[in-house]
Amino acid sequence: MTDESLGALHHVELWVPHLGRARDEWGWLLARLGYQDYQDWPDGCSWRRGPTYIVVEESPALSSRTHDRTAPGLNHLAFSAGNRQQVGALAAAAVGHGWRELFPEKYPHAGGPDHFAAYLVNSDGFEAELIATD
Repeated sequence: MTDESLGALHHVELWVPHLGRARDEWGWLLARLGYQDYQDWPDGCSWRRGPTYIVVEESPALSSRTHDRTAPGLNHLAFSAGNRQQVGALAAAAVGHGWRELFPEKYPHAGGPDHFAAYLVNSDGFEAELIATD
């Protein structure tokens, strides 16, 4: 382990109520962000980018079929998504892939006047923030 990898995010696992839908929605978005298919098993799958991977799993141990991003727990995943034009194009295209825009009246500064980002939510209520890095 190098000093640079110490403390780095290794993976995130999202328990989802419908694996097929999550595979389609997250798979589309993550592929656009440079993630590659990584693992696949009957109850889940994952995508990897560098040393970090993201898992979606429809676990038989789910205690609920509903995710609430405003309840304690995961609120959102934030991704560096290129320049402002790339963020806008990705957010616009996401609407055709199971995502909808959050806070459209505040786009692109819902995170504050110096923060350019698109906030999206998918069919299961999971939020992704696409941040412009320019």
